[in-house]
Amino acid sequence: INAEYMGYIFLNMGCGSTRKVRDPSKPNVSFMLGGPGCGKGTQCSKIVKEFPNVVHLSAGELLREEMASGSKNAILIDTYIKEGKIVPVKITCGLLKQAREKQGGEKKEVIVDGYPRNKDNYDGWEAEIGSSVNILQVLSLECPKEVMLDRVMKRSTTGGRTDDNITSFNKRYDTYLNETWPIIEMFRKKGLVRSINVARTIDEIFADVKKLFQQIKAEISKLYNLSLIHISEPTRRYAISYAVFCLKKKNK
Repeated sequence: INAEYMGYIFLNMGCGSTRKVRDPSKPNVSFMLGGPGCGKGTQCSKIVKEFPNVVHLSAGELLREEMASGSKNAILIDTYIKEGKIVPVKITCGLLKQAREKQGGEKKEVIVDGYPRNKDNYDGWEAEIGSSVNILQVLSLECPKEVMLDRVMKRSTTGGRTDDNITSFNKRYDTYLNETWPIIEMFRKKGLVRSINVARTIDEIFADVKKLFQQIKAEISKLYNLSLIHISEPTRRYAISYAVFCLKKKNK
């Protein structure tokens, strides 16, 4: 039984802190949300290079790969993306679940970019995946609309994406404001949102992103360590017995 799991047991027994904490036996998930052209994919690629234990899952990339595969959902996905609409949750959540099991099954850290984009996405995540992971934080990439548009139009000259045009951008931006922003606000009320100004250079943005990842890891470690220190010996012995019971129950 490692210290992290013991800390989890102590805290959820009410020893040391009343704060709800994550289950260390489950993968940790960070969401990255933002409007079109905010640089979600760019920042996520830098995260996985800096933190090798983190797996990156991009809802948008998974949908584009599925569309290119010529599957039965390809035409439907293509239509939704061109119209700036949100692809049905059953399709997107299914792709995320498959990718997580394939790429991140053994890793403890996952960052999902571009999801959940609306209430339906969130409800689908909770129903299909929510209970099997811990949500650590939600990184909200924020900048003026003009900055987003400029980046999208520059990307259109090299990226080859079907939705990198002014018409699709305006539709996607409206979807972001009307459907994604309320989800960000919902997470904010839970204390999970970390807002990042992305109207800067890639390296300046990543300096803040990196710091946030380091801070949350330090906070979790400190919380568990405190829970191990401020307990009596009888409580410690009882908690060990209880932890063994929990582990046996979990592994049945």
